[in-house]
Amino acid sequence: MAFNNDLSVILPRVLIVSRRSVRKNKFVDFVGEYHLDLIVTYGAVPVIVPRVNGVHMLLDSFEPIHGVLLCEGEDIDPSLYEPETSGLSPEEIEEIRRLHASDTAVDKEKDSIELRLAKLCLERNIPYMGICRGSQVLNVACGGTLYQDIGKELTRKLPEDQRVVHMDYDNYDGHRHFVKVVENTPLHCWFKDSLEVGKMDILVNSYHHQGVKRLAQRFVPMAFAPDGLIEGFYDPDAYNPEEGKFIMGLQFHPERMRRPDSEEFDYPGCPSAYQEFVKAVLAYQKKLNISTALPKPLKLNKEMENKRKIIVRSFSLAKNLYTAGIEMNPTKQSELEAGAEFLESNTALSVQQENRLKQMGATVRNGSRYIEKLKLNEERDRLARNVMGKMSVEQLSDLMSFYHMMGQICSEVLERKLNGIVNDNAC
Repeated sequence: MAFNNDLSVILPRVLIVSRRSVRKNKFVDFVGEYHLDLIVTYGAVPVIVPRVNGVHMLLDSFEPIHGVLLCEGEDIDPSLYEPETSGLSPEEIEEIRRLHASDTAVDKEKDSIELRLAKLCLERNIPYMGICRGSQVLNVACGGTLYQDIGKELTRKLPEDQRVVHMDYDNYDGHRHFVKVVENTPLHCWFKDSLEVGKMDILVNSYHHQGVKRLAQRFVPMAFAPDGLIEGFYDPDAYNPEEGKFIMGLQFHPERMRRPDSEEFDYPGCPSAYQEFVKAVLAYQKKLNISTALPKPLKLNKEMENKRKIIVRSFSLAKNLYTAGIEMNPTKQSELEAGAEFLESNTALSVQQENRLKQMGATVRNGSRYIEKLKLNEERDRLARNVMGKMSVEQLSDLMSFYHMMGQICSEVLERKLNGIVNDNAC
């Protein structure tokens, strides 16, 4: 298959950090198949970031990043969110490690990789979806905290009728518990057709012994377990999939909420989180392509290329005159003429454009006058920067798109003018 470097036809890239396991006395990195399948199904390409020492320093090599999906894994290092211990005794901590041996071995490299990615998404408004541990990473990245163990810190303090089993090793994939969906949230939108009349409850799976303790200020809850634990949250100011905005965390695994011995989802809304996430990823890629696209270079024949070099030399001399701030050397007059003639060539332009080009032609002829005019532009440049500093990301993106379009128009005009010069010389 031929390589195509046109970014507009390359599918967006979603980074997913692998989880490390031991198989036959060797480390193996893996990502759950359901995550990969849904990302591909909805039109993006999953790019697996291996959990390898030092990768957290190499994340620039994974650019462009159009989305990040962080999912299961070990417990996050508590020192990253709790300056002091949670009040658990050494005996209790040891008991937790025995009960949840596969999760309590802290992986600091994975923590570093995922926290860097989460903060990158927050800084650049890259779509982010966190599932299970990924939701906890998002909360910690924004200053929130976690229960180091729900059973020890939350469950045992509640009456029996409010207690919830969040981890059932004997019924791992089949275990479910109720959550109450918050109205007018994305989760409500996805599952509303499955809610009973007058109720806001759905059954979700559960594979965790940790969870959100203090939710970071920027987030809004989307669902609560009966024990009060937050099971889903999002940033309403960073949620609009059509515009490439998606920052969300789900404690449960909607991709694994399937009927026994079947690939059928428990609810029609289960895959919606992935569908809307990829929709945001696609929109983000489109915005990124617009902001970074460059006009395609002109293809010139040998004669036109020589003429172009003469014109470039002429403008280079004019620039040097301005930079040095000195009067023009009369011996350079002839070399400046090529640029002046090019700018003043007879082309079908508006009166305003023609006057502007004539001013530029006069500038090339007279270096000292050019200096004066450019100095006047410094104040305009300062004012423009102040105005743009107050604009939103969306407004700046639209502005950049406009000037990109103007650049393409200029390229077309330039090509016509160069063709006109060559044709005149050929006559």
